[in-house]
Amino acid sequence: MKRFLLPVFIFLSALVLKASAQQYVLSGKITDAKGNPISYVSVYIRNSTYGTTTNEEGIYKFNISPGTYDLVYRYVGYKERIEKVTINDQAERRNIQLEDEIYQLKTVTIRDKDGIDTAANIIMRKVIAKREYYLNEIQSYSCAIYVKGVQKLVSAPKSLLKSGVSKVLDLDSNGRGILSQSETLSSFNYERPNKVKEITIASRAAGITPTFSYNKASDLQANFYNNVFVINGLSANGFVSPIAEDAFSYYRYKLIGQTVTNGRTIDKIQLLARGLGDHAFEGDIYIVEGDWRIYSVNLRLTKRSNKLNLVDTMTISQQYVAVVDSTWMPASIQYDYNGDVLGFKFAGYYIGVYNNYKINTEHPKGFFNGEILRIDTNANLKDAGYWFKNRPVPLTALETRDYQKKDSIARLQKTKPYLDSLQKTKNKISPIPYIVVGYTATSRDNKDSLYVYPFLQTVFYNTVEGWGINLKARYSKTSDDFKTLSFTPAIRYGFANKLFSANLHTAYTYDPFHAGEFFADFGTDVQDLNNVGTRSLYFNTLSTLLSENNYVKYYRNEFGSLGYMRELSNGILWRASLSYANRTQLYNNSYNHIFNNATREFTSNNPLAPAGTPANDMSTLFPQHQAFTFNTSVKFTFAQEYITRPSGVVYLAPKYPTVTLNYRKAIAGVFGSDANYDFASVDVSKDHIRLGLMGYSAFKLSAGDFFTHKALYYMDYNHFLGNQGTTFDPTYVGSFHFLPFYTYSASGAYLEAHYQHNFSGSLLRRLPWVGKLKLEEVIGANYLTEKNNPNYSEVYVGLQRLVFRIDYGVSYAGNKKYLQGIRIFYGIR
Repeated sequence: MKRFLLPVFIFLSALVLKASAQQYVLSGKITDAKGNPISYVSVYIRNSTYGTTTNEEGIYKFNISPGTYDLVYRYVGYKERIEKVTINDQAERRNIQLEDEIYQLKTVTIRDKDGIDTAANIIMRKVIAKREYYLNEIQSYSCAIYVKGVQKLVSAPKSLLKSGVSKVLDLDSNGRGILSQSETLSSFNYERPNKVKEITIASRAAGITPTFSYNKASDLQANFYNNVFVINGLSANGFVSPIAEDAFSYYRYKLIGQTVTNGRTIDKIQLLARGLGDHAFEGDIYIVEGDWRIYSVNLRLTKRSNKLNLVDTMTISQQYVAVVDSTWMPASIQYDYNGDVLGFKFAGYYIGVYNNYKINTEHPKGFFNGEILRIDTNANLKDAGYWFKNRPVPLTALETRDYQKKDSIARLQKTKPYLDSLQKTKNKISPIPYIVVGYTATSRDNKDSLYVYPFLQTVFYNTVEGWGINLKARYSKTSDDFKTLSFTPAIRYGFANKLFSANLHTAYTYDPFHAGEFFADFGTDVQDLNNVGTRSLYFNTLSTLLSENNYVKYYRNEFGSLGYMRELSNGILWRASLSYANRTQLYNNSYNHIFNNATREFTSNNPLAPAGTPANDMSTLFPQHQAFTFNTSVKFTFAQEYITRPSGVVYLAPKYPTVTLNYRKAIAGVFGSDANYDFASVDVSKDHIRLGLMGYSAFKLSAGDFFTHKALYYMDYNHFLGNQGTTFDPTYVGSFHFLPFYTYSASGAYLEAHYQHNFSGSLLRRLPWVGKLKLEEVIGANYLTEKNNPNYSEVYVGLQRLVFRIDYGVSYAGNKKYLQGIRIFYGIR
């Protein structure tokens, strides 16, 4: 009997466990009083952190275990509704109708002598007083996040619909259709003050790549308890939170009314921007009285008022719910946007749904290691069945059809006939693109690629080689484990000096997750005496032929080198190489030009020859010699953050200044080496340092010295990145605007400093002196001088960008040489 009862007991226990683990679908449709569907309503189980959001058609759906629950239905502008729902052994459908929320003023609005709504100000001062408390209330948390994004084309020019655009974008006859949609499921972890780690479990995308995207959970971490709100990709400016410590400088507040929801009094406050309003939101913020916390927000930014890029309007909606006792966290957040590009009107949204909060969790030691995102190797392999079961926000009928159609197309695109046809089309040579950007051919699986450098870099002219050709290509192959081997051969010939050069660069990335790489170079070449770069072959050809400016000075190099690079640990990158070179001085051989300039003549290929030296000068810059050199550097990126993809690591912009230590030693006697010196330097730099609403800065500092220089040749000097000519990139910090390429190269100690600040365009419009300025060039540097002439005021109407920059350097080589400049650039929108 016992032998019989035991299996029965086990079988019944299994049935009980299975029943308790069984979940059923709770779904329904949410409408307003007129029967219209309400999109993006938060639906969650009361006193829990589990819920979902309705889709654009007002449909909601989520899996739930048997039991009785109080379900909360909530959205901005509607009365919160609580429904008791019982789940037995089958799916349950519950349709809900929400009533409009009515906000009433209980008392007469009190205004001061300036007409300011004092009741609204009193409320907001109390909220601002508790801002820092709520900002620091939670030390850590973890949750599950679902992010969904959809971009649609709502109309298109009819003339373009007939030219095949409609077919390419899969639009209907009215020019409407889904351009792209994506969704991700992730676990998200946070620890104060700014540590995050996200693990993407599942990811899906269809359609064209959107111009901007917020597919990571961290992209949607909108916290209005911070003073400044930043929208990556859409604006370089920051926006002031309505409850920032200095919010009264940017906002006026108006109390629209109050309502009572589940025993809580909710105040609706309208935001009115002060002055230009370019750093301020429009819209409404909802406050819980007594707690003086944010209940929800419905805020808006516009291209006209806030100088947004890419879109015309961006609306941000966020709802908070109580997750533990008096602790509130976002239940959902939504970014809605629309815009118009050349008559193509588009609209879209990104929505984030937060579930299963765990507050003040203790993460294991070393958990936050700089990896802010890890994408699971199987994240992109989840099928439609997985998504149907696990996505908290159901697809609309249109979105379902779009996925089905694009999945069908994707399957077709994997067939052999299609791939063969695609490869022929993709690898077809087009003359104009090849001339400008080069030619690229790839294999069917994209693991093999060939790149041929553009024609503009192939044919050249300079006074040393005359007319010449520089044929260069790069072949790379990636293995199944994402290791990469590349070869870059180059052949160069100068018709005037009849020098033939051939060389090969090869690199093998054996560890894409730790920047592990071997590299080697060998061959012969004609190289620039300034090893940090001067002008490209193309631009030097133009300046030589058109204006008789032979800026670049060359020498002959026969060389070979071996090198290695790898991360020693996160944020510490080590690089080392050994090289051998046989160097020979070169001289001018050709003096052709298209236009004759009476005030200018070609200069010697010896950059240190005195002014007035004829172009056919044969003076000695250095004797033929050999150099065997050891070069190493260690780069420290403090608190380095990175994203781990199945194919490797992507490093993010550093939060703190990076420090690079460099050491170079030429060893005499090895393989007949003549060079003999020791050089060391340190570089400190940081880009994009945000200074609140004033814009952002960048700087670079560098200092070094030759500790021994028994045999030091010109190409081994420490060279600076200068500029001669009419072209200059003002965004790069680390170069000099008017510095000659060769004159100040250092054979001894040097100090170099660069600082640049990009002012916010909106900040400029607040400055009283804007409109009184004229830009002048003064002796190799730009200075901004003040002119009280009204004729200049119109120039700065619509001023969008002003860049202030200082470059300073001092080089010690016998006598002291100073190079400095202060420049201000401006941009008109």
